Amino acid sequence: MNKVILMGRLTRDPEVRYSQGERQTAVARYSLAVNRTFKRDGEPDADFINCVAFGRQAEFAEKYFRKGIRIVISGRIQTGSYTNRDGVKVYTTDIVVEDQEFAESKAASERNMAQQGGFGGQQSAQNASGKVPADGFMNIPDGIDEELPFS
Repeated sequence: MNKVILMGRLTRDPEVRYSQGERQTAVARYSLAVNRTFKRDGEPDADFINCVAFGRQAEFAEKYFRKGIRIVISGRIQTGSYTNRDGVKVYTTDIVVEDQEFAESKAASERNMAQQGGFGGQQSAQNASGKVPADGFMNIPDGIDEELPFS
């Protein structure tokens, strides 16, 4: 099964083009900044993931999506390759968007962007009650160390 669900902020306005031919189809490309759950010192705290939407999904992105808004997408990973002008083979990985929606209201999006000063702001973990712990870290239960995928 090839299924991806991501939540992040748009790093730029979607770039929309229309295919040539009898049946023109909208194709929207955008990039999402998705915060990492775990971060090591010296490593980035977000991944920048390329997404592509077709047809009505692309038209929706063109009309409503703008840099900085938080969205949720679901889709599938698609890989490919091409040879650039220098004769070097370039490998690509994109998320083909099947569904997309807003993850917060317009007012909340504008407020969050003003508070964070743009991208790269660290998101706080919330506990089950919706409150953010004072130190910004969520509690990990005792005895779970052997189940963690890293040491």
